[in-house]
Amino acid sequence: MDTGTHVVMGVALGGLATLDPAVQADPALFNAVLIGTIVGSQAPDCDTVLKLRNNAVYIRHHRGITHSVPAVALWGISIPSLIYLFSPEVSFLHLWLWTFLAVILHVFVDIFNAYGTQAYRPFSHRWVAYGFINTFDPYIFALHIAGIVAWNLGASPGLMWLLIYFVIALYYVKRYFDKRELVRLIHEYFDDVEQIATSPTIQQNIWKIAITTPTNYYVGRAENGHITILDEFVNKPIDYRDPVVKKALTDHNIKAFLSFSPVYRYEMSYHDEYTEVRFIDLRYRSQGRYPFVAIAQIDDEHGEENLEILNSYTGWVFTEEKLQNKLSPMTESKS
Repeated sequence: MDTGTHVVMGVALGGLATLDPAVQADPALFNAVLIGTIVGSQAPDCDTVLKLRNNAVYIRHHRGITHSVPAVALWGISIPSLIYLFSPEVSFLHLWLWTFLAVILHVFVDIFNAYGTQAYRPFSHRWVAYGFINTFDPYIFALHIAGIVAWNLGASPGLMWLLIYFVIALYYVKRYFDKRELVRLIHEYFDDVEQIATSPTIQQNIWKIAITTPTNYYVGRAENGHITILDEFVNKPIDYRDPVVKKALTDHNIKAFLSFSPVYRYEMSYHDEYTEVRFIDLRYRSQGRYPFVAIAQIDDEHGEENLEILNSYTGWVFTEEKLQNKLSPMTESKS
Protein backbone atom coordinates (compact mmCIF):
# COMPACT_ATOMS: atom_id res chain seq x y z
CA MET A 1 0.00 0.00 0.00
CA ASP A 2 1.03 3.63 -0.27
CA THR A 3 2.72 5.48 2.60
CA GLY A 4 -0.41 7.44 3.57
CA THR A 5 -2.47 4.28 3.96
CA HIS A 6 0.21 2.66 6.11
CA VAL A 7 0.25 5.76 8.35
CA VAL A 8 -3.51 5.73 8.95
CA MET A 9 -3.38 1.98 9.55
CA GLY A 10 -0.81 2.60 12.28
CA VAL A 11 -3.14 5.12 13.91
CA ALA A 12 -6.06 2.71 13.59
CA LEU A 13 -4.15 -0.10 15.29
CA GLY A 14 -3.31 2.27 18.12
CA GLY A 15 -7.02 2.88 18.57
CA LEU A 16 -7.83 -0.81 18.24
CA ALA A 17 -5.30 -1.51 21.01
CA THR A 18 -7.66 0.16 23.50
CA LEU A 19 -9.62 -3.10 23.41
CA ASP A 20 -6.67 -4.51 25.37
CA PRO A 21 -7.51 -3.91 29.07
CA ALA A 22 -3.86 -3.24 29.90
CA VAL A 23 -3.60 -0.54 27.24
CA GLN A 24 -6.94 0.98 28.16
CA ALA A 25 -5.97 1.22 31.84
CA ASP A 26 -2.51 2.74 31.34
CA PRO A 27 -2.18 6.06 29.45
CA ALA A 28 1.62 5.69 29.29
CA LEU A 29 1.26 2.25 27.72
CA PHE A 30 -1.34 3.58 25.25
CA ASN A 31 1.04 6.35 24.14
CA ALA A 32 3.88 3.85 23.77
CA VAL A 33 1.68 1.46 21.80
CA LEU A 34 0.44 4.25 19.51
CA ILE A 35 4.04 5.20 18.72
CA GLY A 36 4.86 1.54 18.19
CA THR A 37 1.96 0.90 15.81
CA ILE A 38 2.68 4.01 13.74
CA VAL A 39 6.42 3.29 13.48
CA GLY A 40 5.81 -0.43 12.97
CA SER A 41 3.38 0.29 10.15
CA GLN A 42 6.14 2.21 8.32
CA ALA A 43 9.30 0.27 9.20
CA PRO A 44 9.32 -2.31 6.36
CA ASP A 45 9.36 0.51 3.80
CA CYS A 46 12.65 1.90 5.13
CA ASP A 47 14.22 0.43 1.99
CA THR A 48 12.82 3.42 0.09
CA VAL A 49 16.16 5.08 0.87
CA LEU A 50 17.69 2.77 -1.75
CA LYS A 51 16.38 5.21 -4.34
CA LEU A 52 19.29 7.42 -3.32
CA ARG A 53 21.68 4.85 -4.82
CA ASN A 54 20.05 4.03 -8.13
CA ASN A 55 16.89 2.60 -9.65
CA ALA A 56 18.36 -0.87 -10.15
CA VAL A 57 19.17 -1.31 -6.46
CA TYR A 58 15.78 0.10 -5.44
CA ILE A 59 13.78 -2.09 -7.85
CA ARG A 60 15.69 -5.22 -6.90
CA HIS A 61 15.39 -4.76 -3.14
CA HIS A 62 12.29 -2.64 -2.41
CA ARG A 63 9.73 -4.76 -0.59
CA GLY A 64 12.33 -7.50 -0.59
CA ILE A 65 14.36 -8.40 2.46
CA THR A 66 12.73 -5.69 4.64
CA HIS A 67 9.39 -7.47 4.13
CA SER A 68 10.79 -10.97 4.70
CA VAL A 69 9.98 -13.29 7.59
CA PRO A 70 13.25 -12.58 9.46
CA ALA A 71 12.84 -8.83 8.95
CA VAL A 72 9.29 -8.87 10.28
CA ALA A 73 10.55 -10.64 13.39
CA LEU A 74 13.42 -8.16 13.72
CA TRP A 75 11.16 -5.10 13.35
CA GLY A 76 8.73 -6.67 15.80
CA ILE A 77 11.33 -6.90 18.56
CA SER A 78 13.60 -3.92 17.84
CA ILE A 79 10.94 -1.19 17.63
CA PRO A 80 9.22 -1.96 20.97
CA SER A 81 12.63 -2.51 22.59
CA LEU A 82 13.71 0.99 21.54
CA ILE A 83 10.46 2.53 22.78
CA TYR A 84 10.80 0.59 26.03
CA LEU A 85 14.15 2.26 26.70
CA PHE A 86 12.27 5.55 27.06
CA SER A 87 9.23 4.09 28.85
CA PRO A 88 10.51 1.25 31.07
CA GLU A 89 7.44 1.48 33.29
CA VAL A 90 5.05 0.08 30.66
CA SER A 91 4.28 -3.55 29.94
CA PHE A 92 6.78 -4.70 27.32
CA LEU A 93 4.63 -7.71 26.42
CA HIS A 94 1.64 -5.59 25.38
CA LEU A 95 3.85 -3.04 23.66
CA TRP A 96 5.54 -5.83 21.68
CA LEU A 97 2.28 -7.53 20.72
CA TRP A 98 0.67 -4.43 19.19
CA THR A 99 3.83 -3.20 17.50
CA PHE A 100 4.47 -6.65 16.05
CA LEU A 101 0.89 -6.75 14.76
CA ALA A 102 1.46 -3.41 12.98
CA VAL A 103 4.55 -4.76 11.21
CA ILE A 104 2.75 -7.96 10.20
CA LEU A 105 -0.25 -6.00 8.90
CA HIS A 106 2.02 -3.79 6.77
CA VAL A 107 3.54 -6.79 4.99
CA PHE A 108 0.21 -8.62 4.81
CA VAL A 109 -1.67 -5.84 3.00
CA ASP A 110 1.21 -5.29 0.58
CA ILE A 111 0.87 -8.75 -0.92
CA PHE A 112 -2.57 -7.98 -2.36
CA ASN A 113 -1.57 -5.29 -4.86
CA ALA A 114 0.11 -5.70 -8.23
CA TYR A 115 3.58 -4.66 -7.02
CA GLY A 116 3.70 -7.30 -4.30
CA THR A 117 6.49 -8.26 -1.90
CA GLN A 118 8.99 -11.03 -1.25
CA ALA A 119 7.16 -11.84 1.96
CA TYR A 120 8.09 -15.54 1.88
CA ARG A 121 11.85 -14.96 2.03
CA PRO A 122 14.04 -16.82 2.92
CA PHE A 123 11.84 -19.80 1.98
CA SER A 124 11.12 -18.37 -1.47
CA HIS A 125 12.40 -15.34 -3.39
CA ARG A 126 9.37 -15.11 -5.66
CA TRP A 127 7.29 -11.95 -5.66
CA VAL A 128 3.92 -12.42 -3.98
CA ALA A 129 1.45 -10.13 -5.75
CA TYR A 130 -2.19 -11.22 -5.73
CA GLY A 131 -3.26 -8.13 -7.64
CA PHE A 132 -6.77 -7.39 -6.42
CA ILE A 133 -6.26 -4.31 -4.22
CA ASN A 134 -4.93 -1.05 -5.66
CA THR A 135 -1.74 0.34 -4.13
CA PHE A 136 -3.86 3.32 -3.13
CA ASP A 137 -7.42 2.23 -2.51
CA PRO A 138 -9.68 5.24 -1.89
CA TYR A 139 -12.28 3.18 -0.03
CA ILE A 140 -9.77 1.75 2.45
CA PHE A 141 -8.15 5.15 2.93
CA ALA A 142 -11.49 6.94 3.33
CA LEU A 143 -12.67 4.46 5.97
CA HIS A 144 -9.50 5.13 7.96
CA ILE A 145 -9.86 8.90 7.68
CA ALA A 146 -13.51 8.67 8.75
CA GLY A 147 -12.46 6.56 11.73
CA ILE A 148 -9.75 9.03 12.77
CA VAL A 149 -12.22 11.93 12.53
CA ALA A 150 -14.85 10.03 14.54
CA TRP A 151 -12.22 9.17 17.17
CA ASN A 152 -11.30 12.83 17.52
CA LEU A 153 -14.99 13.66 17.89
CA GLY A 154 -15.28 11.28 20.83
CA ALA A 155 -16.18 7.87 19.37
CA SER A 156 -15.03 4.84 21.33
CA PRO A 157 -11.89 3.82 19.39
CA GLY A 158 -11.75 0.11 20.18
CA LEU A 159 -15.21 -0.93 19.00
CA MET A 160 -15.23 1.62 16.17
CA TRP A 161 -11.96 0.35 14.66
CA LEU A 162 -13.07 -3.24 15.15
CA LEU A 163 -16.18 -2.48 13.08
CA ILE A 164 -14.17 -0.62 10.42
CA TYR A 165 -11.71 -3.47 10.06
CA PHE A 166 -14.56 -5.95 9.80
CA VAL A 167 -15.94 -3.90 6.89
CA ILE A 168 -12.48 -3.74 5.30
CA ALA A 169 -12.10 -7.51 5.65
CA LEU A 170 -15.42 -7.97 3.81
CA TYR A 171 -14.16 -5.57 1.15
CA TYR A 172 -11.03 -7.71 0.64
CA VAL A 173 -13.24 -10.77 0.24
CA LYS A 174 -15.34 -8.93 -2.36
CA ARG A 175 -12.27 -7.88 -4.33
CA TYR A 176 -10.92 -11.44 -4.20
CA PHE A 177 -14.11 -12.74 -5.79
CA ASP A 178 -14.05 -9.86 -8.30
CA LYS A 179 -10.62 -11.01 -9.44
CA ARG A 180 -11.60 -14.67 -9.46
CA GLU A 181 -14.51 -13.86 -11.76
CA LEU A 182 -12.18 -11.86 -14.00
CA VAL A 183 -9.74 -14.78 -14.23
CA ARG A 184 -12.63 -17.09 -15.12
CA LEU A 185 -13.70 -14.77 -17.94
CA ILE A 186 -10.14 -14.61 -19.27
CA HIS A 187 -9.89 -18.39 -19.39
CA GLU A 188 -13.16 -18.46 -21.32
CA TYR A 189 -11.87 -15.82 -23.72
CA PHE A 190 -8.42 -17.35 -24.37
CA ASP A 191 -7.05 -20.85 -24.84
CA ASP A 192 -3.84 -22.09 -23.24
CA VAL A 193 -3.43 -19.23 -20.78
CA GLU A 194 -0.08 -19.54 -19.01
CA GLN A 195 -0.17 -16.48 -16.77
CA ILE A 196 -2.49 -13.62 -15.87
CA ALA A 197 -1.28 -10.39 -14.28
CA THR A 198 -4.07 -8.21 -12.92
CA SER A 199 -3.77 -4.60 -11.80
CA PRO A 200 -6.85 -3.12 -10.15
CA THR A 201 -7.51 0.56 -10.74
CA ILE A 202 -9.07 3.14 -8.44
CA GLN A 203 -12.36 2.50 -10.24
CA GLN A 204 -13.92 -0.69 -8.89
CA ASN A 205 -15.23 -1.91 -12.23
CA ILE A 206 -12.01 -1.42 -14.26
CA TRP A 207 -8.93 -3.66 -14.26
CA LYS A 208 -5.71 -3.68 -16.24
CA ILE A 209 -4.72 -7.13 -17.44
CA ALA A 210 -1.67 -8.74 -19.07
CA ILE A 211 -2.13 -12.27 -20.38
CA THR A 212 0.57 -14.72 -21.43
CA THR A 213 -0.09 -17.60 -23.82
CA PRO A 214 2.48 -19.86 -25.50
CA THR A 215 2.39 -17.72 -28.65
CA ASN A 216 1.34 -14.21 -27.60
CA TYR A 217 1.09 -11.55 -24.95
CA TYR A 218 -2.22 -9.72 -24.68
CA VAL A 219 -2.58 -6.41 -22.87
CA GLY A 220 -6.00 -5.04 -22.17
CA ARG A 221 -8.58 -3.89 -19.72
CA ALA A 222 -11.70 -5.35 -18.23
CA GLU A 223 -14.66 -3.10 -17.55
CA ASN A 224 -17.90 -4.37 -16.07
CA GLY A 225 -16.93 -7.90 -17.03
CA HIS A 226 -16.16 -7.03 -20.65
CA ILE A 227 -12.59 -7.67 -21.81
CA THR A 228 -11.01 -5.36 -24.36
CA ILE A 229 -7.62 -6.23 -25.86
CA LEU A 230 -5.57 -3.10 -26.47
CA ASP A 231 -2.25 -4.58 -27.63
CA GLU A 232 -1.01 -7.94 -28.81
CA PHE A 233 2.64 -9.02 -29.02
CA VAL A 234 4.37 -12.19 -30.12
CA ASN A 235 5.68 -14.21 -27.20
CA LYS A 236 9.32 -14.31 -28.25
CA PRO A 237 11.58 -16.17 -25.84
CA ILE A 238 14.89 -14.54 -24.94
CA ASP A 239 17.53 -15.63 -27.42
CA TYR A 240 20.33 -16.72 -25.13
CA ARG A 241 22.44 -17.66 -28.16
CA ASP A 242 22.66 -14.05 -29.32
CA PRO A 243 25.94 -12.63 -27.90
CA VAL A 244 24.48 -9.11 -27.66
CA VAL A 245 21.52 -10.37 -25.65
CA LYS A 246 23.83 -12.45 -23.44
CA LYS A 247 25.92 -9.35 -22.77
CA ALA A 248 22.84 -7.27 -21.94
CA LEU A 249 21.71 -9.91 -19.45
CA THR A 250 24.87 -9.32 -17.42
CA ASP A 251 23.96 -5.68 -16.81
CA HIS A 252 22.77 -4.72 -13.31
CA ASN A 253 19.80 -2.72 -14.60
CA ILE A 254 18.58 -5.58 -16.77
CA LYS A 255 19.05 -8.06 -13.92
CA ALA A 256 17.04 -5.83 -11.58
CA PHE A 257 14.20 -5.54 -14.08
CA LEU A 258 14.05 -9.29 -14.74
CA SER A 259 14.11 -10.09 -11.02
CA PHE A 260 10.96 -8.01 -10.57
CA SER A 261 8.85 -8.18 -13.73
CA PRO A 262 6.73 -11.33 -14.24
CA VAL A 263 5.46 -10.44 -17.72
CA TYR A 264 7.51 -8.55 -20.28
CA ARG A 265 8.62 -8.56 -23.88
CA TYR A 266 11.94 -7.57 -25.34
CA GLU A 267 13.05 -5.98 -28.57
CA MET A 268 16.31 -5.05 -30.24
CA SER A 269 17.09 -1.98 -32.33
CA TYR A 270 20.24 -1.49 -34.36
CA HIS A 271 22.14 1.78 -34.62
CA ASP A 272 25.40 2.80 -36.27
CA GLU A 273 27.44 2.63 -33.09
CA TYR A 274 25.50 0.29 -30.82
CA THR A 275 22.67 -2.22 -30.53
CA GLU A 276 19.94 -1.50 -28.02
CA VAL A 277 18.22 -4.28 -26.07
CA ARG A 278 14.99 -3.13 -24.44
CA PHE A 279 12.81 -5.04 -21.95
CA ILE A 280 9.27 -3.73 -21.48
CA ASP A 281 6.98 -4.58 -18.57
CA LEU A 282 3.48 -5.19 -19.93
CA ARG A 283 1.55 -4.64 -16.69
CA TYR A 284 1.63 -0.87 -16.59
CA ARG A 285 0.20 0.35 -19.89
CA SER A 286 -0.62 4.04 -19.59
CA GLN A 287 -1.97 6.23 -22.41
CA GLY A 288 -0.80 3.75 -24.99
CA ARG A 289 2.72 3.50 -23.60
CA TYR A 290 4.62 1.08 -21.37
CA PRO A 291 6.60 3.29 -18.98
CA PHE A 292 8.44 0.66 -16.94
CA VAL A 293 11.45 -0.48 -18.97
CA ALA A 294 15.05 -1.66 -18.84
CA ILE A 295 17.51 -0.80 -21.59
CA ALA A 296 21.10 -1.73 -22.36
CA GLN A 297 23.07 -0.19 -25.21
CA ILE A 298 25.81 -2.54 -26.39
CA ASP A 299 28.89 -1.54 -28.41
CA ASP A 300 29.20 -4.37 -30.94
CA GLU A 301 31.47 -2.68 -33.49
CA HIS A 302 34.55 -4.70 -32.53
CA GLY A 303 33.18 -8.22 -32.78
CA GLU A 304 31.49 -10.64 -30.45
CA GLU A 305 34.59 -11.06 -28.28
CA ASN A 306 34.79 -7.34 -27.45
CA LEU A 307 31.20 -6.41 -26.60
CA GLU A 308 30.87 -3.51 -24.19
CA ILE A 309 27.88 -2.09 -22.35
CA LEU A 310 27.87 1.61 -23.16
CA ASN A 311 24.90 2.58 -21.05
CA SER A 312 21.90 1.11 -19.34
CA TYR A 313 18.83 2.21 -17.42
CA THR A 314 15.79 0.79 -15.67
CA GLY A 315 12.82 2.59 -14.23
CA TRP A 316 9.73 4.59 -15.10
CA VAL A 317 9.93 6.81 -18.16
CA PHE A 318 6.77 8.27 -19.66
CA THR A 319 8.21 9.79 -22.84
CA GLU A 320 10.84 8.54 -25.26
CA GLU A 321 12.52 11.95 -25.11
CA LYS A 322 13.09 11.68 -21.36
CA LEU A 323 14.42 8.18 -21.78
CA GLN A 324 16.91 9.23 -24.41
CA ASN A 325 17.98 12.16 -22.21
CA LYS A 326 18.84 9.66 -19.47
CA LEU A 327 20.81 7.53 -21.91
CA SER A 328 22.43 10.15 -24.15
CA PRO A 329 25.39 11.30 -21.99
CA MET A 330 27.14 7.93 -22.27
CA THR A 331 26.35 7.33 -25.92
CA GLU A 332 27.36 10.86 -26.90
CA SER A 333 30.65 10.51 -25.09
CA LYS A 334 31.54 7.66 -27.44
CA SER A 335 30.66 9.45 -30.68
